[in-house]
Amino acid sequence: MARKTLKQRIGIDIGRRVSVEEGIEWAATHDVDIIDVQTDIHPNALESFDDARIEGITQALDKHGIQLGLHTLSGVNIAEFSPFCRDAVDNYLKAYIDLAVKLGAGWIVVHGGYHFTACKTLRMQTAIDRLKRIAGYAEEKGVLLLLENLNWEPVLAEVNYMPVTPAETMHFLTQIDSPALRWSFTANHAHFLPGVGIDKFIDAMDFSYCREVRLADNNGAYEIHQRPGEGTIDFGAMFKKIEAMGYQGHYTNGFTTLDDMLAGRDYMLARAKEAGVKID
Repeated sequence: MARKTLKQRIGIDIGRRVSVEEGIEWAATHDVDIIDVQTDIHPNALESFDDARIEGITQALDKHGIQLGLHTLSGVNIAEFSPFCRDAVDNYLKAYIDLAVKLGAGWIVVHGGYHFTACKTLRMQTAIDRLKRIAGYAEEKGVLLLLENLNWEPVLAEVNYMPVTPAETMHFLTQIDSPALRWSFTANHAHFLPGVGIDKFIDAMDFSYCREVRLADNNGAYEIHQRPGEGTIDFGAMFKKIEAMGYQGHYTNGFTTLDDMLAGRDYMLARAKEAGVKID
């Protein structure tokens, strides 16, 4: 199989902006080879994926040669330990894995949950234990999970995501130690992490874990998914650093509208080319 160009490797986060079916047709029309979708609520509520819908989606993916990933909701607390709720979180993740098998999805983006400051240690261990169980289930089903590094919250915030720092991200990955769990690097989250930034974040990680790089611009101050060029990320330098490491996986644009993400791909490719990155 011929090696994909950088353009072919930059996918689009459909999310729940349109139905999976519409997203596939949109991607095919606009020469997009990779998409991911969220299947929590309308128009892609998980319960709506009956046999007929699944068959139509898999046929469309095959027809257009499009790779599909799924993306769980970060608002579901993977670090939940309360009775009844904890079982529901396990069932939620297993349902995503089961759907991925039926759709032939190549990966599922997952998260480490969130804590409430005083209970960080307990919540983090709960999240790690849960993801270890779920990774075991994913191994049985042949599904790849990608753990996303999430966004830093202001110092006085009571609620904070996990993992946020390179140390936390590596802690999750090494504690779980499963071939079914790898890393989704969200560059814009790293960009505004105080005292870190994209370069230092990458340098502090074992980048061999990375299977996806998620992209949006950011103002360097707080969580906001901006169009490329609106924030302060140097996309040329970012692509140059990552590609020079031998990374051959995919990227995913995740910001504003579908049209913005399509235009943003062209902007990113132009910046990469200016930085001397081979894009063809």
